Amino acid sequence: MTDRIAILGGGTGGTVLANNLADRLALEIDAGDVEVTLINDDPDHVYKPVWLYVPFGQREPADGRRPLRDLVDDRVDVAIDRVTEIDTDAKELALRDGSGPLGYDHLVVATGSTLADDEIPGLAAGGHDYYSESGALALRDELLSMTEGHLVLSVVGTPHMCPAAPLEFVFMADSWFRQRGLRDDIEITYTYPINRVHGNPQIGEWADPIMAERDINTETFFNAESVDPDAKTITSMEGTELDYDLLAAIPPHRGVDVVDEAGLGDRGWVDVDKHTLEAETADNVYALGDAATTGVPKAGSVAHYQAGVVAQRLESEIRGRPATATYDGKTLCFIETGMDAASFVEFDYENPPSPAPPLREAPLVEAGVQRVLLAHRTGVALR
Repeated sequence: MTDRIAILGGGTGGTVLANNLADRLALEIDAGDVEVTLINDDPDHVYKPVWLYVPFGQREPADGRRPLRDLVDDRVDVAIDRVTEIDTDAKELALRDGSGPLGYDHLVVATGSTLADDEIPGLAAGGHDYYSESGALALRDELLSMTEGHLVLSVVGTPHMCPAAPLEFVFMADSWFRQRGLRDDIEITYTYPINRVHGNPQIGEWADPIMAERDINTETFFNAESVDPDAKTITSMEGTELDYDLLAAIPPHRGVDVVDEAGLGDRGWVDVDKHTLEAETADNVYALGDAATTGVPKAGSVAHYQAGVVAQRLESEIRGRPATATYDGKTLCFIETGMDAASFVEFDYENPPSPAPPLREAPLVEAGVQRVLLAHRTGVALR
């Protein structure tokens, strides 16, 4: 009997997992004993970190797109379709464009994050994001036309993709405006929902003096409640109101509806064991990356490391051995601290982050970024 593995989502986690499984189970796949199917609703693999650089003219959206088929091992079947229902009892997936249900023996949910700016009145009309391709392009136009005024970066929703990206944006904006001789005429304010500038206390403590040194205002314990696009104000639940000329906002995030409808979790996130990544409410289901509720950041490196764990566990299960591989919470991130500098942080469940001092060697920074980008695109293991 053929073991059927279905991977739902062709982002970083799903793509790396598919390639990892193709390597580990090559003999079984070639013999017809295992089938691996990757399902994605876009023919392209989209590398979302590129969008941070688009507003500053450092990248184009096309730099973050590659045909998914070109990145995935030929042993993997790629289905460009949308899953409309997950039936964990029957072990079937309903497809929007498919001829019938797709059965599976093992399912991996890697559906990522979606933006939910409609949850905050006025946010869609009054704010700009760089967490989507269209948002990054619109924000680029706004930044290019800005020569004076008040730029507000508001973290409206948490958790969100790439927790360091809000800090990176204000650091890069500060540097970008200074390079253009405009910084004295532009005020920058950063808001965060809790009483520090980042959810992680160590990263918040590291960022505070950098913000003070660069005259970046901070408004903590600011939970955005509404945006008035006409008056150009953003108001918090705590009663604070900020005027802005340009609002860059990190919208609330959620997962996909089919996860909720399948009873796998809330807000589209799959409840999992944070070490094994197994779903808590269904058998033979794993989740990884943004879709998994492990308590670690929603970051590409997390999806990458988790994909390796899930691949090892599936290999063991299919070969009739106990699955012993576990995820230790490992996370690796570069943090841009300007247009020509970056920091680096690595941590896990047991060891808190300790960001390195900003490095001002552009070639080294670029080399580090390209190494991570290459790893995500090809499935080569990060070290």
